Amino acid sequence: MVETIRLGVAVMGNIASVSLYAAPITTFRRVIRKKSTEEFSCIPYIIGLLNCLIFTWYGLPVVSNKWENFPLVTVNGVGIVLELSYVLIYFCYASSKGKAKVAMIAIPILLVFCITVTVSAFAFHDNEHRKLLVGSVGLCVSVAMYGSPLVAMKKVIQTKSVEFMPLPLSLCTFLACSLWLTYGVLIHDVFVGGPSVIGIPLSILQLALHCKYRKRSVQESNKEDLEKGNLEKVELCELGNGGCGKECDNS
Repeated sequence: MVETIRLGVAVMGNIASVSLYAAPITTFRRVIRKKSTEEFSCIPYIIGLLNCLIFTWYGLPVVSNKWENFPLVTVNGVGIVLELSYVLIYFCYASSKGKAKVAMIAIPILLVFCITVTVSAFAFHDNEHRKLLVGSVGLCVSVAMYGSPLVAMKKVIQTKSVEFMPLPLSLCTFLACSLWLTYGVLIHDVFVGGPSVIGIPLSILQLALHCKYRKRSVQESNKEDLEKGNLEKVELCELGNGGCGKECDNS
């Protein structure tokens, strides 16, 4: 019975995490469409990539005992593909300054992963110590990943707009954290469940900000659409009047 519950939570955790990794797709469609990264930050995606790399390594038999953490390998393997895609797209459409920023953050991140893999594989000869090293690094990276949206939250508070903090991302973060915390408790693994202790409160804070500022954002968007519509109407009227500048009859 316990094993069935554990498997069920792992499957739901995988689904929630894949949804979390896939949530920024709409954001990057916008980036591709506008050919600009606008005010989106690359930091969450680079840290997310490192998190997926570390926990994929953690779940492999080299570190874990056989395939006891196989669910981590599957979900983070998908995460690597998606997060790497986001970073590459961001790099392609970023300004010269933005490209330099991506490189300055990504290179040390990859070095951290390479050093972790090398040390855990060759310096230690048992799973217990390998898990301790890789899990500790993964725990720190996960806390940083869940903390990275603080940059977006600051932007939301300053602008009173949730435009640059997508709601699907916040919802998926909350669901994924809740499920992985449950799974970590069930398998008695602090490195699997520990990051969610930070992730859950931060995701709740994001949702609270959405509740507070989403209505305002919708109202401002409607106002902009209305103003744009009125402007287009005036321009059409001017064209209809031969460009004389007279306003049309609104009736």
